[in-house]
Amino acid sequence: MTELADITGLLLSRIRDVADYPEPGVMFKDITPLLADPAAFTALTDALAGIATNTGATKVVGLEARGFILGAPVAVRADLGFIPVRKAGKLPGATLRQAYDLEYGSAEIEVHAEDLTSADRVLIVDDVLATGGTAEAAIHLIQRAGAQVSGLAVLIELGFLGGRARLEPALAGAPLEALLQV
Repeated sequence: MTELADITGLLLSRIRDVADYPEPGVMFKDITPLLADPAAFTALTDALAGIATNTGATKVVGLEARGFILGAPVAVRADLGFIPVRKAGKLPGATLRQAYDLEYGSAEIEVHAEDLTSADRVLIVDDVLATGGTAEAAIHLIQRAGAQVSGLAVLIELGFLGGRARLEPALAGAPLEALLQV
C-alpha cells in the first residue's frame, strides 16, 4: 500500500491545474509536467503496464491523443501490440468507425479493421475519464472488431462527471482502473 501511496503522491505532484481552460469554468488537468519528469512518467508507465498484465491483455488501445502518449510505452513495457484509435478520417485503408455523442454535438472514432481479431483481449488506455463518451465508443468499436475488452485504465478519473457509471454496462465486468480520482 505504501508503494501505491508513493506513486499517487508522485503523480499528483506532477499534474498541474489550469483554470478556465479550454473554456471558462473548466479546471483542466495538465499532464505535461508529469510527462516531462522521467521518474513520474516511468512510474505511470509501470503502473499501467501492471494493469495490462493483470487483465490478460494481448493488445493496448490508446485513445487519441494523450492515450497514444500513455498507451504506446505501456504496450512496449508489457510486451504487447499497440493500436491507435483515431478521430475519423485520420487512418488510411479499411477502418471500422463508431459515432458517439458529445456534450455539444457528436464525433466519430475509428480503428484499422485488421488490427484486432477475435483472439485479442484489449486494454484501453487514456489520460482522463470524464463523461465516458469516447471510452464507451472505443469499447463498442473494439467489440465490433471481434475483440474482447479486458479493461480500461486511466491516469485520472473525474468522478463527479459520472463516466464510470456510464461505462460499467459496456465493460460487462471488465475492470475500470483509475490511478487517481478527483
